[in-house]
Amino acid sequence: MKKSNEILKLLKEGLVIPAHPLALNKNRKLNEKRQKALTRYYISAGAGGVAVGVHTTQFEIHEEKVGLYKPVLELASVTVNEFNRKLIKVAGICGKTKQAVSEANLANNLGYHAGLLSLSAFKNETTNEIIEHCKKVAEIIPIFGFYLQPSVGGRILDFNFWTRFLQIQNVIAIKMAPFNRYQTIDVVRAVAETNRTDIVLYTGNDDNIVNDLITTYEFKGKKIRIVGGLLGHWAFWTKKAVELLKETKRVKTSDKFIPSKLITKGIQITDSNSTVFDVANKFKGCIPGIHEILRRQGLLSGRWCLDKNLDLSPGQSKEIDRVYSSYPHLNDDEFVAEHLDSWLK
Repeated sequence: MKKSNEILKLLKEGLVIPAHPLALNKNRKLNEKRQKALTRYYISAGAGGVAVGVHTTQFEIHEEKVGLYKPVLELASVTVNEFNRKLIKVAGICGKTKQAVSEANLANNLGYHAGLLSLSAFKNETTNEIIEHCKKVAEIIPIFGFYLQPSVGGRILDFNFWTRFLQIQNVIAIKMAPFNRYQTIDVVRAVAETNRTDIVLYTGNDDNIVNDLITTYEFKGKKIRIVGGLLGHWAFWTKKAVELLKETKRVKTSDKFIPSKLITKGIQITDSNSTVFDVANKFKGCIPGIHEILRRQGLLSGRWCLDKNLDLSPGQSKEIDRVYSSYPHLNDDEFVAEHLDSWLK
């Protein structure tokens, strides 16, 4: 599937794209009712689409023995289609080339507009080998490039890699999530120096969301901006994420000073993210942390993950209590409470 001008136009507007979690029951089986409720929550909150089968959905769903990749993607696609507006559907694509091609075909057949291409399976391969892999997937579905931080399975992808990657015509966007300023700049500079004016940049840096969204990068007179976010952090408190993106857009287009309160809010969001993502324990409780917020809101019935050993880290629940108490303006609990019953139908 070749890139669509309509989809590119939507992406360039700048969207909130939550990285969709996986709703399980106490037996660690797919809870379809709550999985659909999550999707309805995101779209009702104003998200421009969803990303499914990504890290927040738990990479284990890509394993054949788990058997959840197709059901989860299909369920999200059908639920998104309930809404009478154009929305972006991004499918996470993993594995070596055979697996990735198979997943790309499936996503394409299910109506997904792009594939967020994880390269975590390529630990030691050369840039040439990885680029050939990317080209094969791009023949099937438009690609969302993905710079995943090494601490959760990614690898270092240098400036040279990104300039090579950007020569692939069916690349439409890049999610930058190295959680590293230097590595983020590598991607932005590669876009500038390859003159790919059609490429859309999205932040995946959950530790630096506001700064990413308000910053204008400039290389040799070429100005580039990150227009939206595809974020695990936006899998909760999504209504407030939509409001935040609108606020950063107003700041960028006004050409006036950046309000200090927005910078302060950015630090509050980063502090919240540190707690929910369990930075203190090297992100071990990241997914359970997201689940805990959604459980407290009533969207999930528990924190269950496919890995039965995965749960909140010691002290993480108290830290989430602290965040709730310190920054009540960041949560959207009232919005969720108002609509939860309708989403669960």
